[in-house]
Amino acid sequence: MKKLLLALLGSVMATAPASAEKVVVTADRMVDVLTGKVVDYPAVFIGDDGRITSIADARTVRWSSEVRHIDLAGTTLLPGFIDMHVHLDSPADIGGYRGLEFTDSFFGMTAVGNAKAMLDAGFTTVRNVGSQNRNDIGLKQAIDEGYAVGPRIVPAGFALGATGGHCDSTFLPPSLEKANKEEGVADGVEELRYQVRRQRKYGAEVIKVCATGGVFSRNTEPGQQQLSETELRAIADEAHQWGLRVAAHAHGADGIKAAVRAGIDTIEHASLADAEGLRLCAQRARPCWFSMDIYNTDYTQAEGRKNGVLEDNLRKDREIGELQRQNFRRAHQAGVRMVFGSDAGVMPHGLVGRQFGTMVRYGMTPLQAIQAATRNGAEALGREKDVGAIAVGRFGDLVAVSGNPLADVAPLASPVAVVKGGVLVRGPKP
Repeated sequence: MKKLLLALLGSVMATAPASAEKVVVTADRMVDVLTGKVVDYPAVFIGDDGRITSIADARTVRWSSEVRHIDLAGTTLLPGFIDMHVHLDSPADIGGYRGLEFTDSFFGMTAVGNAKAMLDAGFTTVRNVGSQNRNDIGLKQAIDEGYAVGPRIVPAGFALGATGGHCDSTFLPPSLEKANKEEGVADGVEELRYQVRRQRKYGAEVIKVCATGGVFSRNTEPGQQQLSETELRAIADEAHQWGLRVAAHAHGADGIKAAVRAGIDTIEHASLADAEGLRLCAQRARPCWFSMDIYNTDYTQAEGRKNGVLEDNLRKDREIGELQRQNFRRAHQAGVRMVFGSDAGVMPHGLVGRQFGTMVRYGMTPLQAIQAATRNGAEALGREKDVGAIAVGRFGDLVAVSGNPLADVAPLASPVAVVKGGVLVRGPKP
């Protein structure tokens, strides 16, 4: 009797899944980023709601003709990638004052193509940390409603910053400035609290703040702290009260430490982090993450001048590039939690997968680099139930690459196929 029951159970497990499932994706291998293990011959079933309903062995499972089969034979499946630092309405080949050649709405139009480029590159979820005119919120709505094709967007709306700081407009003379402050620009605790509430009111799902100067702004230096720890803490407290997380642009050591002590969730760039800053982030009770864009200097130094980037900005880029990469290595060695952030917009959006190779070159294993762009990103977003792993209940967001990415990450820069919510958006048609 026991043998009969086992046989019947095996038969049930190998038959077609429930009728709610509409798609099955098969491949030669699958990387389980939660365990670090490779699963052979996966069959990933995805339901009508775009979420994974079951994962089985493709050699034994059967499915009905009503279930559409996406056959990705010869590839390795990974979860859709997560880029935690992008600017979708920022064309990489328009730098410096060249942006004044175009009307205001031009940049929102370019965001549509940039979003599609990121999706084709395997990035099915992106966090857009600052845009003009809330272009990221409008694009998210257009994608969600089916008017555009792109990744899942976590938008910030306008970035917050101090008057004259990196998140303010710093390229124009007073006669061309608006009579009032730019949206998002604030001075003092109460103004900054108001800006957090205002961005959330109009659709922001993350708050972006500029704690230090920057590379591609004018009249600021990356190491300058531009908001006090008290101001940063007010932003973090206000955002957390509303259920939002906060990303802080912070290159300089003092600004990084102030942001970490203030409770900011992710530190963007973290170029000049010192040993104390690494320790504070690694040991903080509330999870603290570094998002370090360590590939894009290759592009900006090669193409920046042609694109119109000013020489002073290229100087800062040169001075900080290798320091940031070495501090990426130190942060990883110190146990700092790391996510994948490319700063796409500074470089072309379709090239962001090249950063995997740089992350490995500066100290990560291939698995750790992949986890930074999947499991870790989901944790830092607080969206472990939605994205970041091939697991039951999460969205059917998949990337298929050739070869074994745990041995060589190069294929991650050019996926064979991309699936978002059970829909094949790039790759061989079934």
